[in-house]
Amino acid sequence: MKKLALSLTLLVGVLSANNAAAFDGDINAGKDKSATCAACHGADGNAPVNMYPKIAGQHAEYIYKQLKEFKLGMTSGGKEGRMDPVMSGMAMPLSDQDMKDLAAYFSSLNMSEGSTPEEVVEVGQMLYKAGDAERGIPACAACHGPRGNGTSLAGFPKVSFQHPEYVKSQLEKFRDGTRANDHNGMMRDIAKKLTDKDIEVLSKYLGGLH
Repeated sequence: MKKLALSLTLLVGVLSANNAAAFDGDINAGKDKSATCAACHGADGNAPVNMYPKIAGQHAEYIYKQLKEFKLGMTSGGKEGRMDPVMSGMAMPLSDQDMKDLAAYFSSLNMSEGSTPEEVVEVGQMLYKAGDAERGIPACAACHGPRGNGTSLAGFPKVSFQHPEYVKSQLEKFRDGTRANDHNGMMRDIAKKLTDKDIEVLSKYLGGLH
């Protein structure tokens, strides 16, 4: 467990250094380009359908990274990046500046609050904040922060207030390897150790974490 914690610490330092350059997206330009995004993610970035993620208030660097990797997923035939039948197609015509502008715009918006069912608070809080040493599961808070806000420089996304259904689907994809664009396979390694119950509890817990 100590070795894993050290690895996480070192990775944060490396990622922070790699992302230290100023992010040069234009919010106003991103707003002008965002019309096609609204169908799934909502005009304000708070997806009305829970199978799609809320992207309002998400770190611009993270949104930009995902857009680049959706496009890479399409151009590489799914061999690299992140492949999604809808998003990869949407990202294809975007230029690098388009992606930065959209990322800047959506990150400037406010994510709507969610809620956490009372019955998952105790177990969810323990798993999120402390992990499970016996199973080699580190605390989610180590990367995503105690309030689930993540960190932009290190590339860890905001996970609080996210739709539980979306979080659940992504954890399952990391677990079975169908999503593989995480840094050094970190999320895949962790997700493989999560049971269906763990994923359900964490997904619901994050909905109201603040």
